[in-house]
Amino acid sequence: MIRTMLYGTRFLRAAALAATVFAASSAWAGAQVEEQLAPSVMTLLSQAIADSPVPPRYADNLQVRTWLTAMSPRLAARFPDANERKEFLATVHYEATRAGLDPQLVLAVIQHESGFKKYAVSIVGARGYLQVMPFWTKLIGTGEHNLFHLRTNLRYGCVILRHYLDIEKGDLFRALGRYNGSLGRPTYPDAVFANLSRHWQYTPEPAAMTPIGAVAIQSAIH
Repeated sequence: MIRTMLYGTRFLRAAALAATVFAASSAWAGAQVEEQLAPSVMTLLSQAIADSPVPPRYADNLQVRTWLTAMSPRLAARFPDANERKEFLATVHYEATRAGLDPQLVLAVIQHESGFKKYAVSIVGARGYLQVMPFWTKLIGTGEHNLFHLRTNLRYGCVILRHYLDIEKGDLFRALGRYNGSLGRPTYPDAVFANLSRHWQYTPEPAAMTPIGAVAIQSAIH
């Protein structure tokens, strides 16, 4: 978990912002910079992207189930169908945890990137919930990967954000700037942190804090 990065002065400043709009009407991302990756990094990122579906009955785990129960009402307006909402949240939790990210952080990023619109497309072609640029499928995936597919989009987005977090040695503010293509500027990270503070705060109940054994990918992308 990287929650410790969220409580510095930048986070407190962002939490005080007064103008974060929950129902985003357009896609914000799409300025991710296509990098020249070392072959070893490309290989490791490709391994991290490799298909590994959400395990059967994943949502039945106590920790996951408790989290889903807390998050589900917050997304009822976006996903009126309960089964669709459960699938979306379970996939967010799995892919975020797999990448060593807070699921609440990923929800805050999705909120700002696409407003939870599955088929959102930015003016430069970034796609889906986490607004992944198509060049990533060429760099670390295959042309057959559909960035509008729920699990595929979340897998790419979480792996990319984890990659940027590692590059920035755990500095989430800078990692979010890289994700948005606005490294060094506060607007995007502050907006994500404000979303997190206002909409996605979550403190697990003691009975739900048993490790869930999700497969982390940090070792695959260092």
